[in-house]
Amino acid sequence: MQDRPPPMRATRRRIIELLRRGAATVGSTAKKLHLTSSAVRVHMTALEREGIVRCVGSTTGSNRPAAIYELAPAADSLLSNAYVPFTTGLLRVLGEQLPASDVSSFMDEVGRHLARGYVQPSGTLLQRTQAASRLLNELGALTEVEVSPGDGRLALRAHDCLLAAAVHGNHKVCRAMESFLAELVQARVRECCERDGRPRCCFEVTPAGAESAVEEGASVRWAPAGDTPPDGVS
Repeated sequence: MQDRPPPMRATRRRIIELLRRGAATVGSTAKKLHLTSSAVRVHMTALEREGIVRCVGSTTGSNRPAAIYELAPAADSLLSNAYVPFTTGLLRVLGEQLPASDVSSFMDEVGRHLARGYVQPSGTLLQRTQAASRLLNELGALTEVEVSPGDGRLALRAHDCLLAAAVHGNHKVCRAMESFLAELVQARVRECCERDGRPRCCFEVTPAGAESAVEEGASVRWAPAGDTPPDGVS
């Protein structure tokens, strides 16, 4: 009786482990894993679609050319679990070795540097803040843009924290995100994150000059990042 195939995630993990040792074809991978070529091809196609593996050529097979696969350049960062402990350790040492004012300045510059890697959104402040919310969502957050009905102030509120592991024990990380958003939307940003229990990001966004956050007369209470602003709101 033939053994049952391993679970899908386990199979993909074994394929990745083989490709970390070197490029391989579907056929050679199937032989090493004792699976059919068809089964391995399904997983390889999925891994290629996810950006973990890539086809780098072909070799002559018994019947037809066989594609050669290797890990994609971005795979190392996707597969590594070392980034979070390294970053938290780095932040802890910085906090211990540098004055608080220097750490704050350092985080400000980190945020500005990160923002320069993205296209600066255009439009009104509300539109720019919604664009920033969409960007955070693409990075893995779940955010919404709220508009105060009284004074039209904007708040970019998240249901989680993108940097939760780093924030625990080092709230200066929030300073970097504050600077990141300020540089991105070109406005004043003040972090008002919730840190009790499960961290949740929150940033108040106010105009840097004479610009209004929301056009006068707008009555919107809140505007999810992906929505089109209601009538009367730019």
